[in-house]
Amino acid sequence: MRVYQQMAQPMWSQTLVIATLATVLVCSTSENPFVEQGKDRVGSLPGQAFNITFAHYSGYITVNEESGRTLFYWFIEALEDPHSKPLVLWLNGGPGCSSIAYGQSEEIGPFHIKADGKTIYLNPYSWNRFANVLFLDTPVGVGFSYSNTESDVLNNGDKRTAEDNLVFLLKWFERFPQYKGRDFFISGESYAGHYVPQLSQVIVKYNSAIKGNAINLKGFLVGNALTDDFYDQLGIYEFMWSSGLISDQTYKLLNLLCDHESLIHPSDSCANITEIANTEMGNIDPYSLFTPTCHANASLGQLNQLVRRKHRKGILAPIYDPCITTHSIAYFNRPEVQRVLHVDPDHKPAQWETCSDVIYDNWKDSPPSVLDIYHELIHSGLRIWVFSGNTDTVLPVTSARRSINALKLPTVSHWRAWYDDDGEVGGWTQEYAGLTFVGVRGAGHEVPLHKPKLALILFKTFLAGASMPNLELVSAS
Repeated sequence: MRVYQQMAQPMWSQTLVIATLATVLVCSTSENPFVEQGKDRVGSLPGQAFNITFAHYSGYITVNEESGRTLFYWFIEALEDPHSKPLVLWLNGGPGCSSIAYGQSEEIGPFHIKADGKTIYLNPYSWNRFANVLFLDTPVGVGFSYSNTESDVLNNGDKRTAEDNLVFLLKWFERFPQYKGRDFFISGESYAGHYVPQLSQVIVKYNSAIKGNAINLKGFLVGNALTDDFYDQLGIYEFMWSSGLISDQTYKLLNLLCDHESLIHPSDSCANITEIANTEMGNIDPYSLFTPTCHANASLGQLNQLVRRKHRKGILAPIYDPCITTHSIAYFNRPEVQRVLHVDPDHKPAQWETCSDVIYDNWKDSPPSVLDIYHELIHSGLRIWVFSGNTDTVLPVTSARRSINALKLPTVSHWRAWYDDDGEVGGWTQEYAGLTFVGVRGAGHEVPLHKPKLALILFKTFLAGASMPNLELVSAS
């Protein structure tokens, strides 16, 4: 179960800003940054039987010299004309899950992995068609990110993750100075519903404190995002009942026994009725209601554990191949893959994994809501979009809508269908003052995995700052 600690929202103080600036100035390399870039450039990947026209880089940025906290990144330039395209940071959640495993290898990245765990293929719906995309494994202990201080992995939390991510970005721009001042967006899903707005808040405060624009943040985009524990919970119950997954009696008891107080002080009665609900749902993949589970590597007990861990980023991520995550595990544990990606042999994990149970089980701070950050950032003028696949039971569309309604924003454009290039309904959307909501038809927890074409339309429209296409617009084109 996710950490439900009632904690005050982290405050990003002037002291933190000064310390962060000092860290970046002291630790910035004296080497020519373009020489350092060259060291991180990736050649042909193992299992790559195709040519590419874009450059990509992977390596490490140390975010804390004293403890040796070091984050691993994979940066993929735009397919065409990267100098004119914006920069997008992608974060996966968990907490404890790898953006390399999910964002790059299953969802929005260009390099996807075949079932043999050895061969890769080009994703035709990669987001680097419209942007330069930076994937970050955060915090330390995720993927190939590491610390020289063993206790760091046991002391991760929201506040330190946001601080380390800010230092990472400032130092990354020192290594890639050609991207300084570039329009910058942040995107992610699931528990990144915390990471993304928290990092956005830190950046805004940092820029304000130095009276400059160190990072040219323009907005953020989050999907099936953990936002507010209470509204998320209510939305889960509503979705389970309205989708016919649980009985009327169980739905009534969930609302009765799992009230707001149970989030602060979990009760046995709430836990018991939740177990009953999980049993009634059966052995489905809760992250994607209508796709098959991976029978090859998931026992009945494992599937039940997935259902219980409602806020955990998917261990299973089925689309046409429900066992897709096993392909990443096989590929990124290959020594030749690690060599090409510049993984430090002295700091590589004994076994690379998509998600870390150690990080998940030892998470230190997690505020019950980030809606206060939304209020703050909406007033700062950022472009903010929330999207949701409507076949996810873990953080369903009903949860997203409840959280947005709690913001009490004026409606600018009322609820309507939006359409793909073929004139088919892609989902539904509503625009508010300062925020846009987009539902994606038929998508599970990982929208770009289940509906890559629709996700790419969403992303392109977000970058343009436009409205989702209506039928008249599609017909005209």
